[in-house]
Amino acid sequence: MRRTAHAVILSICFILTLTACSNSPTGRNQLLLFSGNQMADLGQRSFEEMKQSQPISQDKAVNTYVQCVTQAILKVVPPQSNFSEWEVVVFDSEQVNAFALPGGKVGVYTGLLNVAETPDQLAAVIGHEIGHVLADHSNERLSRSQLAALGLTITGMSLSDSPHAAMAMAGLGLGVQVGILLPYNRAQESESDKIGLQLMHQAGFNPSASVDLWRNMAKASDGAPPELLSTHPSPNTRIKALESGVSHLPNVPHRMKAQCQRPRTN
Repeated sequence: MRRTAHAVILSICFILTLTACSNSPTGRNQLLLFSGNQMADLGQRSFEEMKQSQPISQDKAVNTYVQCVTQAILKVVPPQSNFSEWEVVVFDSEQVNAFALPGGKVGVYTGLLNVAETPDQLAAVIGHEIGHVLADHSNERLSRSQLAALGLTITGMSLSDSPHAAMAMAGLGLGVQVGILLPYNRAQESESDKIGLQLMHQAGFNPSASVDLWRNMAKASDGAPPELLSTHPSPNTRIKALESGVSHLPNVPHRMKAQCQRPRTN
């Protein structure tokens, strides 16, 4: 009986793998078991919960600055099939972090502005986080979690209901307590770095600022890595990869960079 059940599980997993194969924007093979609409709905509802549970910055200068940089990046992002508009919210927190969720939701913590010292450096973070959305990394992570748990009701399960809610949050990169960000894997991080470099380059920002940003990250918090750094690969490894990526960027017509005025930080 156990052998029969095992064979059935393997057969289902094999079929799912064959029918859900996809390629990321960089050509990497992916397993995506959920529809874009499912992921967008999950991201949107999770973001609403975050806005209810975390303080939102009311600083006009900070909001204007973050919106300026983010909108400049979004102008070079192709239209998405599962949502029509991006939403950007600045959370009032000392966390050195930012994120983007399926459904076009971008969150930036005010603490990031103490480390991302220029508009170009902030653009490096924003481009990287949007890269996670464009490459369906949340879907990929959630799909892997689903297969690992051998849940056989994928097409019928509700991503918002228990007992699947915790797994869905992890797929988005959020902890069970919404707002606790979890790491992507190394391949996904490297891929988002590549996408982020391309986006900021096309938007007119200086891609070399991504290297300066990660040097700042490595120095931040007196040896205790900031939240954003703690979820990413080794700074030295990342810096070398970014330097190589910058050197291989194609010569493309640049947009005029938005004149984003960085506000004073404490």
